[in-house]
Amino acid sequence: RAQLVESGGGSVQPGGSLILACTFSPSTRIKNCMGWFRQVSSGRREGVATLDTDGDKLYADSVKGRFTISQDNAKSTVYLQMNNLTRGDSAMYYCAARMEFKFCRTLDSAYYETWGQGTQVTVSS
Repeated sequence: RAQLVESGGGSVQPGGSLILACTFSPSTRIKNCMGWFRQVSSGRREGVATLDTDGDKLYADSVKGRFTISQDNAKSTVYLQMNNLTRGDSAMYYCAARMEFKFCRTLDSAYYETWGQGTQVTVSS
C-alpha cells in the first residue's frame, strides 16, 4: 500500500514563504487526485487545495492567490507552495490521496482515504 511522506514544514515570520512536499513511498507515477489539508490546535481540519489528474485545482478561499499546489511525477511528489503566510496559516499540514479517483473536486477530508503523517507550519514573529 502506498504511503505519503510530508516534509518542508517549519517556522516562518508573517509574510514569509514555505514549500511543503508530499512524496509517495514507494515511488510511483501519480495517477490519482491529491489534496492538502490542515488541522489547527482546536482539532478542526480544513481542506486547503486539491489537484486532479487533468490539472484542475481547487483552493480554499482563505488561501487563493497565496498557495499553489503542483506535482512532479518524476519525483512522485506533490507540492504546496505557500506565500505571504499569516498567523492564521499556522497548523499541522497533511497531504492526502483518493487512490481510486482521478478527480477529487472536493475539499472535504472525509473523501480521502490515504494520509501522510503531517508536517507542522508555524507562522509567528
